[in-house]
Amino acid sequence: MNRFIPVDRQTDYLLPPSVDEWLPDGHLARFVVDVVEQLDLSALTRRYAGRGSKAHHPAVLLNLLVYGYATGVVSSRKIERATYDSVAFRYLAANTHPDHDTLATFRRRFLPELEQLFVQVLLLAREMKLLTLGTIALDGTKLNANASKHKALSYGHAKKLEAQFKAEVKALTQRAASADKDDAADGMDIPAEIARREARLEAIAVAKTKIEARAKEREAAEKAAYQEKVARRDAQRKTGKKPRGRDPEPPTGGPRDKDQVNLTDPQSRIMPVTGKGFDQCYNAQAAVDTDSMLVTHTHVTQATNDKQQVMPLLTALARLPAPLAKPDHLLADTGYFSAANVQACHDHRIKPLIAMKRDVHHPPVLERFAADPPTPASKEPVEQMAHHLKTQAGRALYALRKHTVEPVFGIIKHVMGFRQVSLRGLENVSGEWRLVTMAWNIKRMHRLAAG
Repeated sequence: MNRFIPVDRQTDYLLPPSVDEWLPDGHLARFVVDVVEQLDLSALTRRYAGRGSKAHHPAVLLNLLVYGYATGVVSSRKIERATYDSVAFRYLAANTHPDHDTLATFRRRFLPELEQLFVQVLLLAREMKLLTLGTIALDGTKLNANASKHKALSYGHAKKLEAQFKAEVKALTQRAASADKDDAADGMDIPAEIARREARLEAIAVAKTKIEARAKEREAAEKAAYQEKVARRDAQRKTGKKPRGRDPEPPTGGPRDKDQVNLTDPQSRIMPVTGKGFDQCYNAQAAVDTDSMLVTHTHVTQATNDKQQVMPLLTALARLPAPLAKPDHLLADTGYFSAANVQACHDHRIKPLIAMKRDVHHPPVLERFAADPPTPASKEPVEQMAHHLKTQAGRALYALRKHTVEPVFGIIKHVMGFRQVSLRGLENVSGEWRLVTMAWNIKRMHRLAAG
């Protein structure tokens, strides 16, 4: 007796097959299609002039990109191949096969429109009662740039190369003008060698200009910080207090020899990476709702330090539509702490819980269960926040941060496989990060809706 299911690859279907029948109910690809169908894509469709051959509908291409990022298929070539190999991608593409160039062009072309689509997804999550937006946690993660750190050129090395190439151009020019051709029979094309070095000198000049511009920006920021420190110490002296430590040294202007620019992606930066030393990166920021773990805000910065990243969040929250009410609390680690950030949250009517120093991993048990300290008489925002962080309720609320935003970064990097950006330039990387987090939100909504 035959114990196996018959294998038959030759018999034709009695009726034409449907891709809808091949995908199980409750599949993520079905949910992606349902979400995209509810989005207003008019800002995308208006951009098509209607000339030439018929184009793939933006909804189809957006479906493929969102599902691709949600499942770790980021390459446009791999997505194109998946429309042939994968039932889910065939369903998303309605049995069509957009080529990789179409997908890549669509992704680059409509990155600015993704900001509004990102908000539309949040509004849909609100309508589905999946998003409460009561408390959010802000954090950042380093994303590898689409450039190698070995393609970076420092200011000091640029000056050495510039002197070397200028000397070589001068020597080659003198040799070309010399009547003595005894040593010229070595196959050297002198005009080509001169042109090659002049092209490199032009590239070095551009790199030096960019480094010098960055140095001016840094000098302005350092001067502002220096003046703030001096003013604070002067205020302490006026009250009779002696400031601790030495007086700050005024910043020195101009580029430093170690200042560098990446020749492949000049807008990326060398940043410290956990466990890996330094790498060419961008600093991707995300604010995550603590109840649903949905990302409510994203932006990308070139700054390694997170201290300046609270104001972009507050500005973006103020622009959100009315149905997406402002959060009550903002949680962030000590990298975001400054008196100015606390005051800014207070001005936006958001209660901040920003760590003022590094937390002890295993505090004494009596300290953990100690009674709340007395409420300070001062209404100063930093003192009020410091008191709240010491209360039982404040500690419990702040503890939500670690298992809210950090798991989201972990899933995006290690499950969805997005550790390195595909595009170059700050604006493009910002758009791609928004696409990634929108894909995460839809994936998370699918899980929440399933119960």
